[in-house]
Amino acid sequence: MIGEEARKDLLDALGDRVQFEAPMSRQTSLRIGGPADALAKPATRDELQAVLRICRRYALPQTLIGSGFNCLVADKGIDGVVINLRKFRELQERPGPAIYAEAGVSHSAITRFCTDRGFTGMEFAAGIPGTVGGWIMMNAGIGVREQKDVALEVGIVSPDGTGEESIGRSALDFRYRELRGLPDGAVVISALFGVEKSSKEAVKAEVDRLLAHRSSTQPLDVPSCGSVFRNPEGDFAGRLIEQAGLCGERVGGAEISTVHANFIANRGGATAADVLALIGRAQSQVQERFGITLQREVHVMGRTE
Repeated sequence: MIGEEARKDLLDALGDRVQFEAPMSRQTSLRIGGPADALAKPATRDELQAVLRICRRYALPQTLIGSGFNCLVADKGIDGVVINLRKFRELQERPGPAIYAEAGVSHSAITRFCTDRGFTGMEFAAGIPGTVGGWIMMNAGIGVREQKDVALEVGIVSPDGTGEESIGRSALDFRYRELRGLPDGAVVISALFGVEKSSKEAVKAEVDRLLAHRSSTQPLDVPSCGSVFRNPEGDFAGRLIEQAGLCGERVGGAEISTVHANFIANRGGATAADVLALIGRAQSQVQERFGITLQREVHVMGRTE
């Protein structure tokens, strides 16, 4: 719970851009999740820094989200302050050529920007859901290319909300589906991506090809959180789950997709407990049949048992 003094400070800093006991089901792609003690939507660097300072002053846990992909929020909700960065949407061309994008810029905005200007290098990200901040923190990508291959630098706001700094590529410790080495509690606020000049037609053709492939192989018409598990080295989580006979498996309103077995869909009224039950079932069945331990890619957040 958030005390009265902390509530007052958050209201003073953000006004109606902070909500208390805010349902997280409206903030996540799975449409699942209990209430956050507070949901903050800062619109400027100053407001973001003020929220971080308040969290530190009152020892409030903080959780960062963008569009809420790769997130499973517990049915009992989240302690502390959830900070939504969707209002940080600046997108610019920089010399190089390069693209400067704030953390809340969407995947579709990046794709349109590159296509309109004939910039190549970012096509692989077409259709990868989420926003730039999440892309960076997850080192989002496909088999042949990831954020580590295009990110030139990352801008962060310090954990105590007192300043910003840019971290160059050589100091960024990208791993498979994660970025390590940032100061604990730092907030990724922007990224600079390296691109090359091409033609609009060539970029659009590659984007269209990738989007068509996603549309035919992923359940894009139902709420999901994206890939649930990391791919084991040399194999694919979806293949293992499918071979374990779990396609279409349901618990409550949650279902292991029949289109792509590494997706769990909310078929209506699913709870976090339903999804967690399917995650556990997939892990146990794949372990039993193949001797492989599936590692979660989705981030489980909040007041779990």
